[in-house]
Amino acid sequence: MSVDEIFDKLLSHESIFKNKKVLSHDYVPDELPHREGEIRKLAYILATALRGGKPSNVFMYGKTGTGKTAVARYVLKKLTERGEKIGLEFAYAYVNCRYRKTNYRVLVKICEELNCGNIPETGLPADVIFDRIIKHIDKKERLVIIILDELDWLVKSSGDDVLYQLTRINNELENAQVSLIGITNDLKFREYLDSRVLSSLSEESIVFSPYNAHQLYDILKQRADMAFKEGTVSDEALRLAAAIAAQEHGDARRAIDLLRVAGEIAEREGDTKLLEKHIIKAKDEVEKDLIEAIVRDLPLQEQLILLAIVMVKTKGNGRITTGLVKKTYENICAELGYRPVTLRRINDILSDLEMLGIISAQVTSLGRYGRTKVINLEAPLRSILKVFERDENFSHVLESFKINEH
Repeated sequence: MSVDEIFDKLLSHESIFKNKKVLSHDYVPDELPHREGEIRKLAYILATALRGGKPSNVFMYGKTGTGKTAVARYVLKKLTERGEKIGLEFAYAYVNCRYRKTNYRVLVKICEELNCGNIPETGLPADVIFDRIIKHIDKKERLVIIILDELDWLVKSSGDDVLYQLTRINNELENAQVSLIGITNDLKFREYLDSRVLSSLSEESIVFSPYNAHQLYDILKQRADMAFKEGTVSDEALRLAAAIAAQEHGDARRAIDLLRVAGEIAEREGDTKLLEKHIIKAKDEVEKDLIEAIVRDLPLQEQLILLAIVMVKTKGNGRITTGLVKKTYENICAELGYRPVTLRRINDILSDLEMLGIISAQVTSLGRYGRTKVINLEAPLRSILKVFERDENFSHVLESFKINEH
């Protein structure tokens, strides 16, 4: 079928969508089902700003897709609207640290969000950028809220220097005040912070539990009513998507992705209603895309450890143990000219990969030889290899070690 024929086929059928943008990750609806308690807690913390005070710093913990970012944006939107009514000015900067993994790039993004002027992506000392942020913020009396989403990615990649600077920024301001909202998927995040940062944070915590299947169904029903034309989505399809996402850590983003991709599949197939069969097909596509995106965005050392796991698996050495992974990882580092991390850091990285669902690891006794972690690859090998094969350095390693997929 030619490209023109594909276009003609699509245009010959009426779309089942009426507003696809409500199925994007950035969309925040007017109501957030099953997050009323978290919304109230954050609202109480930030309400101090309506009387001219500085709210406490806030840390929001929970797995991916539990509504942390949506709740933060929702409450800040309401705070800004109320501030306008009573003559108070609020400003906020949002940075996703997963895509800005260096201290420099985080500061540049804060500058962009607060309209501090053009900053080059490289070249200036970080202290110069930080001074520019301070001067811009302090031009007038106002509260500035800085949201650092997926903050654990920054701290694990580049340390906590920027976080320390931001916790101390109010000491250098005369007119404005700054509060921080940190968002992390890692419940052990505080363990990675230096004691000087912990003593400066003075934060309050909000913990987000995963959604269950019933709650995910309510979320999908709300989005489906807004995204699709009436009568074009079966209730069975919504319940199946909710059940699948509930099994995967209660991830609402995953559930919404399933719904969006299923709708696109239904349209491609010329169907006028989204059914369970479309959700099943969407599951395969979403899983493949998700794994590839996660592996592609991993910090370098996590990619090297994962590559080592893949290499041990493809060599067919039986059980994948920490010792085998460490030895293979050190060989890869020698091949590429990188300095290997310590065994303790390797174990931390294995825990991170397990949290992401890429691997599973179980501590096993070796009798008089002690204990070790036995690792299983949970993500599709083919999807992981695709990412490594597209990278010139990694593909060279795969070739030189003669790794072939079984």
